[in-house]
Amino acid sequence: MAKASKETQRCPWALGVSQAYLDYHDCEWGVPVRDDRRQFEFLTLEGAQAGLSWATILHKRDGYRRAFAGFDPGKVARFTPRRVEKLLQDPAIVRNRLKVASTVSNARAFLAVQEEFGSFSDYLWDFVDGIPLQNRWRRQQDVPAWTPLSDRISKDLKRRGFRFVGSTIIYSHLQATGLINDHLLDCFRYAACQHGKP
Repeated sequence: MAKASKETQRCPWALGVSQAYLDYHDCEWGVPVRDDRRQFEFLTLEGAQAGLSWATILHKRDGYRRAFAGFDPGKVARFTPRRVEKLLQDPAIVRNRLKVASTVSNARAFLAVQEEFGSFSDYLWDFVDGIPLQNRWRRQQDVPAWTPLSDRISKDLKRRGFRFVGSTIIYSHLQATGLINDHLLDCFRYAACQHGKP
């Protein structure tokens, strides 16, 4: 990864929150993800974020990793109603019944996609022909919250039984997992993510 300093130009959203938030921007956001477990992790975390800040979810990420079996969709798909009730007592995650239950049902839908397409990543990357889309934004306010692409993927995921996958959540997922490069042009990460580098 390119060396960053305090003077390094970054996307404005990454600044002034926490070191973990800065590290997430510098090391993860926008890097193409083709690993299914990581895809399930981001899908879970983005869904958990609905109505909350990303900082809240990012700071609970270790709690989510522990609570949801290291984001192994095969294990999460086997969670029982009793296990869900136990999770709802866990302060390390967002204790929202609909979000916790949807993570379990999403894991089952995720496995069905893997069965049909060979991997969830293959399914998702097919929407962009396997190549990250390169946007060229100069200002943060120009970056959209959703696009026709995220609409299309959202509708298809809902048809397959996924929940908490609205167009805005899916657009955030595409940004986070590098299917779309939405780093601003003057951000030091733009060029690296353009070439799919961590």
